[in-house]
Amino acid sequence: MNKKINFTKATLLALPLPPAGKREAFHDLKTNGLQIRTTSGGVKTFSVFRWVKGSRRPERVTLGRFPDISVEKARTMAAEINATIAKGDNPADAIRKFKGELTLGGLFLDYLERHAKVYKKSWIEDQRQFDRYMKKFSERKLSSFQPSDFQRLHHKIGEENGVYAANRLLSLLRAMFNRAKDWGIWSKDNPTQGIKKFKEKSRDRFLQSDELPKFFQALQEEENGAMRDYFLISLFTGARRANVLGMRWANVNFKRKEWRIDETKSGDSQTVPLTPEVISTLQDRKKSADSIFVFPGKGKSGHMVEPKFSWKRILTRAGLQDLRIHDLRRTLGSWQAASGSSLPIIGKSLNHKNPSTTFIYARIDLDPVRKSVETANEAIMKAANQPTKRSNEKKIFPIPKKRKKK
Repeated sequence: MNKKINFTKATLLALPLPPAGKREAFHDLKTNGLQIRTTSGGVKTFSVFRWVKGSRRPERVTLGRFPDISVEKARTMAAEINATIAKGDNPADAIRKFKGELTLGGLFLDYLERHAKVYKKSWIEDQRQFDRYMKKFSERKLSSFQPSDFQRLHHKIGEENGVYAANRLLSLLRAMFNRAKDWGIWSKDNPTQGIKKFKEKSRDRFLQSDELPKFFQALQEEENGAMRDYFLISLFTGARRANVLGMRWANVNFKRKEWRIDETKSGDSQTVPLTPEVISTLQDRKKSADSIFVFPGKGKSGHMVEPKFSWKRILTRAGLQDLRIHDLRRTLGSWQAASGSSLPIIGKSLNHKNPSTTFIYARIDLDPVRKSVETANEAIMKAANQPTKRSNEKKIFPIPKKRKKK
């Protein structure tokens, strides 16, 4: 027997389940024809169940499942269908309009192809964020989302994954809806606009002098030579993770001891001076190279993509905490500063783009940058109790012997 109740989120969540193989229907007291049907498996589905002029029995138009569709949204959809029926039209027209609406997953694909891949070097990070946090909502219609949905999601990710992850996702969602308005596929307000980001602390973490010996020892013991070399080059060049991962042999000039990055995060090219430590490492890799990439990989990109597992292994071996791969870049800059380098020199070597100093950077020669980086490299090696690569000294890291199988 059908029952009439006042639909609220709490009421619908508390509905009892019918016996196995049975269904039970409940009608909303406030909206004519709106019902929710429950199954013994716990599935709850909104629909409009109405007599339509000319029909021999009541028509049922399925709206969607609860709680994917909220009570408020279900009532709005039911009202549209009731209005269609009142005009003597087919109620299926209203639901077809809803079903033709863009989903969140569809919007993301539009955003990815029309904006992120065109204007952002970090579009892959957008893809990772969406896949990790939003993929389960891909099939939901845009109009089914309320600002409170994104507010709760932002808060949840902040608690479970950290404020940085929550803020980056919020920025992505905000950008997606802004682009949707620009393209004319979303006419309402941006549902993320009023959500405040968590306060973030600027990181100042870098490898201290007492940590460097442990870090280098852990690197030396790393059996994955590609990962060992990747982290070493990241430290001694200060280049961003994506640029080192995508490093090509064609852009390395051993004669001039330079590495040209065609396009950095800022969209500009960069020439990176290669110190003897880096040259030695690259020469060893070049001997057995069979790819256009310095760090080849098996994926679509052709090069290594995600070094986080090796990074975690090295940190565990070194007994270091709260150190990120990006902190290697900060480590070089910090040791440059400690070695007496000026801020403009550091900024140019790390390819920082500060509007107030860009003009100064443009007038700096590469030679003082090279000297600054080499001095910092020497200081790092000295603090780590490692020999420097100047003339005919031994290699920075001897190739680790393979362990004998027991």
